[in-house]
Amino acid sequence: MYQALYRKWRPKTFADVVGQEHITETLQRQVAEGRLSHAYLFTGTRGTGKTTCAKILARAVNCEHPENGNPCNRCPSCLGIESGRLLDVVELDAASNNGVDSVRALRDEAIYSPAQVKKRVYIVDEVHMLSTPAFNALLKILEEPPEHLMFILATTEKHKILPTILSRCQIYDFNRIRVEDSVEYLKYIASQEGISADEESLNLIAQKAD
Repeated sequence: MYQALYRKWRPKTFADVVGQEHITETLQRQVAEGRLSHAYLFTGTRGTGKTTCAKILARAVNCEHPENGNPCNRCPSCLGIESGRLLDVVELDAASNNGVDSVRALRDEAIYSPAQVKKRVYIVDEVHMLSTPAFNALLKILEEPPEHLMFILATTEKHKILPTILSRCQIYDFNRIRVEDSVEYLKYIASQEGISADEESLNLIAQKAD
């Protein structure tokens, strides 16, 4: 079955992520040394790798055979998280689940130890869309999180997040990806896919992709 290129070539390890070395190297080192936070906030414009890094981090902290802070992407935990089969790693879109009831349900569930992996991880995308009561409900669990719990929050609008939430997160600012970095990666993908593409065309694609 045909798989879209953006899915086929989505980074699987921290080293695969383009243009965010200041973040990926730090996260990889934290995993390798076991010095993890209970809450992370990934912020930056669309398409810079926030959700991708969140998924890599969720696999890395639960991997059965981590490789220098990277997930092995072969063990049952990695494969289960990647396929969405493991209910202990949850991806939530705050744009469509922004009410206090959604966060309270999440909070009630989060207190239980994970059934199949080491850490229960919640990836909350577009977290700035939560209502004020929902933010306050989230704050309750961020203040006194269980040992088994990790939150990875992602947003394009950090200024809309309550200061009390920000103060409890490790914050990582994702840069816009440089055109030249995009071109180099496009060259690599084209060569792997057997696609003929000249430099001018790849530059145009990278610029239009913004």
